Amino acid sequence: MKLLLCGYGAMNRRVAALATGRGHEVAGVLLTRGSSADGHPVYRPDERLPEADAIIDFSHPALTSALLEAETGLPLVIATTGEKEALTEMMREKAQGQPIFFSANMSAGVHMLTEIVRYAASLLPSFDIELTERHHRKKVDAPSGTLIKLFDAIASARPDVHPVHDRHQSENRRTDEEIGIHSLRGGTIAGEHEVLFAGHEETITIAHHAQSKDIFASGALDVAQRLIDKKNGFYTYDNLGVD
Repeated sequence: MKLLLCGYGAMNRRVAALATGRGHEVAGVLLTRGSSADGHPVYRPDERLPEADAIIDFSHPALTSALLEAETGLPLVIATTGEKEALTEMMREKAQGQPIFFSANMSAGVHMLTEIVRYAASLLPSFDIELTERHHRKKVDAPSGTLIKLFDAIASARPDVHPVHDRHQSENRRTDEEIGIHSLRGGTIAGEHEVLFAGHEETITIAHHAQSKDIFASGALDVAQRLIDKKNGFYTYDNLGVD
């Protein structure tokens, strides 16, 4: 594959390294500001781009928006977190003219976690649920896109639930509809997500621990390889394998 990378933070640096190791070519990096990308050619999303098979985007909402506003016509693999609703609306509209894949987490294991949590939420209707995520100290958005994905999975099984972020601001008892949301930041934690189901005198914990960022970079490359053969449309892990 010949790839363009949108953004060049820690994640796309890992994508570039793994892509090269797999025999793929990085044709350039898309940035709205800055000109340094470890020797890779740098382009703005709205200018004439080199030939490529797909674009992988691990960036930030402003750069992703610029990418979606540009007329690239290429398959897009988007893993940007933050401003989910606005970006998803843009992606769905743009996907009428090109294949676009979106996931807040590019790990296949996290996709499995989401399905397990959705099923558990329907099986344990009387259990309280708390969500916790831990990430490295440099992560700027909270809660993580993956935690939002997990909450959405629970909400699909329990439509009446709502998130609670700051319990210290009130002195009320917990209600049945609450889903506690907790974000921890520190060190170099690649990503840890935990779902606690708390019932009467018993608890169940379902968790996923990423041991390195390479699982996300590898996942993005795998998705890009599959996406280039897809028809125009909006894809997620739920329908990427459906023809």
